Amino acid sequence: MDLRLAAAADAAPLAELGARSFVAKFGHLYRPEDLASFLQGSHSTDKVAGEIADPRLRIMLAEEDGRLLGFCKLVMECGWPDHARGATVIELKQLYTDPEATGRGIGAGLMDWAMAEATSFGADEVQLSVYSDNPGAQKFYARYGFGKVADIHFMVGDQRDEEFLFAKVI
Repeated sequence: MDLRLAAAADAAPLAELGARSFVAKFGHLYRPEDLASFLQGSHSTDKVAGEIADPRLRIMLAEEDGRLLGFCKLVMECGWPDHARGATVIELKQLYTDPEATGRGIGAGLMDWAMAEATSFGADEVQLSVYSDNPGAQKFYARYGFGKVADIHFMVGDQRDEEFLFAKVI
């Protein structure tokens, strides 16, 4: 597996993988119109192209033989300032793997990069949002020292999901 920063040409495959991964894991939870609205707002090629160009974001790709297997987005600013404990808090926005490639250490490789990048940036806390009914992801983040700090919510179209804010002080 190779890791590299996303470039402008990666917008379409990154958007496709993000949408496909979200639908595979959570698509059954939503009305079609809510899901379509969310995907357009969060996983469109235009949205991802804007993220790649944004200097406040770092997007790392995991590839194998030129095939995109996963990605991780870091926002180099605080997502939930009301719950911040550090002075320089950043947000791990998404850590997605191809549904057909889970269990191969892709998430671990991306998380190792994210934590090293956070340290290099000078962050003293990393925050992330995780679905309240996703114990596998919660367990994964707990292995890296993240713990629940607040109950929050996440909108998918008009549907409000209960989420947990996890954080780790570095």
